[in-house]
Amino acid sequence: MTKAELRKSYKSKRVALTHNQIEDLSVAIANQILQLQIWDKEYYHVFLPIVNQKEINTEYLLHVLQGKDKHCIISKSDFKAFKMTNFLLQDNTKIVVNSYGIPEPVNGIEIDNSKIEVVFIPLLAYDIKGNRVGYGKGFYDRFLSECNPNCIKIGLSFYKPEEDIKGVLKTDIKLDYCVTPNAIFEF
Repeated sequence: MTKAELRKSYKSKRVALTHNQIEDLSVAIANQILQLQIWDKEYYHVFLPIVNQKEINTEYLLHVLQGKDKHCIISKSDFKAFKMTNFLLQDNTKIVVNSYGIPEPVNGIEIDNSKIEVVFIPLLAYDIKGNRVGYGKGFYDRFLSECNPNCIKIGLSFYKPEEDIKGVLKTDIKLDYCVTPNAIFEF
């Protein structure tokens, strides 16, 4: 399927999920992440979920990271430049939901992209080669291109991979892993 077809299909799949299903699946994903060999790192970028898009609730993942004394990084989106600025998540970080429904930090200590060692990435769909389909604005591809080349890229999904995504671009950055409620896929 093409990226556009996959966006439409997976958005409708997520619409069918109940709040309780999202919570249960999100807990299962956080538990699966514990199996990854990533715990020797210090800086972890985590997306905050867009609730009206029924994204994975990363609150459970944040609890895991904080319990392991890791630095959690969250982003603020610039919709004019289609770029993200990243901030250290602290107890006093004020978060507001922007006009697109994205929770973002209002203040905080800015973290350079080169320091980020692990990135948890939202997606709508992905394939068995590690290609991903997001919302189509390229925020994560731009961000990942500015990260350390050794940064570990981990997609989070409620669903299994597709066989193939048609229309993958040279600028699309592949995942290293994708974690689902029942499995971890390595690419």
